[in-house]
Amino acid sequence: MSDTERWVYPVLVVGPSMAPTLRHGDALLVRRTSAGRPGEVVVVRFAGDDARYVKRLSHRVEGGWWALGDNPFGSTDSRQLGPAQVVGKVILRWWPRPARVRSVDSHGR
Repeated sequence: MSDTERWVYPVLVVGPSMAPTLRHGDALLVRRTSAGRPGEVVVVRFAGDDARYVKRLSHRVEGGWWALGDNPFGSTDSRQLGPAQVVGKVILRWWPRPARVRSVDSHGR
């Protein structure tokens, strides 16, 4: 069964874009969905790019979501690639330190 057929699937964080929330090498469990809310950590795709990215949703825009990395100095995100489509919601980090991945509200809390 491929990732496109599974309801829940694993994702590995690559790069520094979500630091300090997530780090390179963190293993995540993701629930397939196209829904999201501002502040949630999700897996997205950008138009014209088949890669999947772990980002935090900022706000709805025409064509999808404005999705940003938590590390503004080391992230490729909507600032460069435009609106994103949500393909999954991060449920938890299961490696190396099992923990829930925290959403934040519009005030960064």
